[in-house]
Amino acid sequence: MINVNDIKDYSIIKGDCFEVIKDIPDKSIDLILCDPPYNLASYSTGNMKFDWRHEINNDVAEWDEIPFEPKMLVDEYKRILKPNGNIFIFCSYNLLGKFHEAFDSEFDTFQFMVWHKTNPVPNIRKSSFLNSCELIVCMWNKGHIWNFTKQSEMHNFIEAPICMGNERLKNPKHPTQKPVKVLKHIIKIASNENSVVFDGFMGVGSTGAAAMELNRKFIGVEMNEEYFNAAKRRLDSTVNNSSCYSNEGEIV
Repeated sequence: MINVNDIKDYSIIKGDCFEVIKDIPDKSIDLILCDPPYNLASYSTGNMKFDWRHEINNDVAEWDEIPFEPKMLVDEYKRILKPNGNIFIFCSYNLLGKFHEAFDSEFDTFQFMVWHKTNPVPNIRKSSFLNSCELIVCMWNKGHIWNFTKQSEMHNFIEAPICMGNERLKNPKHPTQKPVKVLKHIIKIASNENSVVFDGFMGVGSTGAAAMELNRKFIGVEMNEEYFNAAKRRLDSTVNNSSCYSNEGEIV
């Protein structure tokens, strides 16, 4: 069993999130913020190659080809979430209905946010809309943490560019790395300082970096070894004290 109270800054575990989450105590997580697979690979027409720029990745990655069902998350997410906690999950249009079907009846409120990407991947052939928006489903019960001070802050819409420059990891390059600006916005409004943020699809550790910059604790799970090691390096650079992690998936 993971002792959440012993985590000083963060704990990351290499493993399958559906197994690791069973070791998280009941009602111990303040905010679940994650980015599971979108399952867009089946809609892909292949990567687009150009002579004058790097190719546009439409295939995403092999892990996106594994079928993902939002209903697989419901029971464990409800179990580990505190009564005043929040859930925010990035998703795509093709899974929005499945998320609604799985979570709407389980929480007092089911809503969504829109992240508008100010620098989306170009559509060179002008054959359709730019893919400039991503959805984030949100669930909570009455009495949940909600850190708004004025109406102008309460829009379910945020604008931010996709990861660029120094923020974008080059090795390994994660095809769906989320910008810290978007993650910090969610963490600020949906949790308090010293809260525990959980991401079972950690990737290269963006949620953890955002959480610790805002003085929250972080638990992350990632099964891809390259991504896990990248997240470890990234989070180690965020804090100077010792970390609590193990490559074998055991808290030490």
